[in-house]
Amino acid sequence: MGPGARLAALLALLALGAGGPAAAAERGDTFSALTSVARALAPERRLLATLRRYLRGEEARLRDLTRFYDKVLSLHKDVKSPVVNPLLAFTLIKRLQSDWRNVVHSLEATENIRALKDGYEKVEQDLPVFEDLEGAARALMRLQDVYMLNVKGLAQGVFQRVTGSSTTDLYSPRQLFSLTADDCFQVGKVAYDMGDYYHAIPWLEEAVSLFRRSYGEWKTEDEASLEDALDHLAFACFQAGNVSRALNLSREFLLYSPDNKRMARNVLKYERLLAVNAHQAVAETVIQRPNVPHLQTRDTYEGLCQTLGSQPTHYQVPSLYCSYETNSSPYLLLQPVRKEVIHLRPFVALYHDFVSDAEARKIRELAEPWSPSSPLYTMKSGNRVATLMIYLSSVEAGGATAFIYGNFSVPVVKNAALFWWNLHRSGEGDSDTLHAGCPVLVGDKWVANKWIHEYGQEFRRPCSTNPEE
Repeated sequence: MGPGARLAALLALLALGAGGPAAAAERGDTFSALTSVARALAPERRLLATLRRYLRGEEARLRDLTRFYDKVLSLHKDVKSPVVNPLLAFTLIKRLQSDWRNVVHSLEATENIRALKDGYEKVEQDLPVFEDLEGAARALMRLQDVYMLNVKGLAQGVFQRVTGSSTTDLYSPRQLFSLTADDCFQVGKVAYDMGDYYHAIPWLEEAVSLFRRSYGEWKTEDEASLEDALDHLAFACFQAGNVSRALNLSREFLLYSPDNKRMARNVLKYERLLAVNAHQAVAETVIQRPNVPHLQTRDTYEGLCQTLGSQPTHYQVPSLYCSYETNSSPYLLLQPVRKEVIHLRPFVALYHDFVSDAEARKIRELAEPWSPSSPLYTMKSGNRVATLMIYLSSVEAGGATAFIYGNFSVPVVKNAALFWWNLHRSGEGDSDTLHAGCPVLVGDKWVANKWIHEYGQEFRRPCSTNPEE
């Protein structure tokens, strides 16, 4: 059986056909998460090759400078001896008149760095822009919120949920990848620039802590410094109402940069405020998470995501069942589809191995040029009677589909298809099918949606006399 025939047979299992031309357009609605990030690997490899050539050139230059240094140093071992040898006198004068000038103004360093810059400029158009960095930082904050991740753990490369005094490991990476002080600062600054001090403060706190440990160690790639982190954290604490902490951080800033007049004025302002309101010196500020007005069911959604898609077993809920289905299709007699009923109201079923690895790869290849982002909530109603969501990849953690009003979530199962009815038999929308994609904690989630329309289904799923169906 060819791939096309097999897919047709599997769709026949649902006893529903495509609903007109619109369905053809929707057939290609495939969402990807890390495609653009994966593409960024290629230009970075080219940059690495350019940097390697630069390092080799600089290593040769430094070897030559070391040779010159050793040569001159050997002539100064006996500094008490007068320069009686006319050859030594000549070479001394020559070194001071020309050799040192040539070393200091050598074009080799300029040529090496020019080659490095040229290599960077060749790939610059393929590199992420600042808006991409902002988006990546906001994505980290969303993971932090949805899975209640600890910022200090994230900075150490550990995915932990901290609730009160308990700590839960959500994911243990095979290789720890920690963030630098500058990394943490950039995440905090994105939140800071948005006026989101709830997220800015913990990230800036971690940046300050890491910068303190490595103070005095200059890193070429860093954009920020301890002073920058202290500056932003102090003002964020002030905006959050913690004047006492803002004062202490500002004073620490002045230890490193005593001539900064702006920070000196801030210190005076904070001192005056505390003199007027002494209770602020010991007050603990509780920073509220930014409100998202259009997410009235945020707590339910996040709770479902935090279960990572776990569901009651069939032994706990006897009405749920698994079965082999053929739907009288000759294509499926020898290879029936494995059906798992996930939920009854709303009815949600998972069809395992709905597509093969080769078919999943083909769909992903067709969608590669696209990089749309999936909306947080997806409520499909109207003339779409049913939805078929096909998982084209597996993820290591996260990425479940949460049914908000149904109060359950379904994990990502590679090559499986999740099916549910969007409409009641009366034609009214089923609000219990309101669903949202949980953010992927680790991995790359690919989903293809197949929306099945009312048109042409009148006799396959007729209206019921029961108004509750």
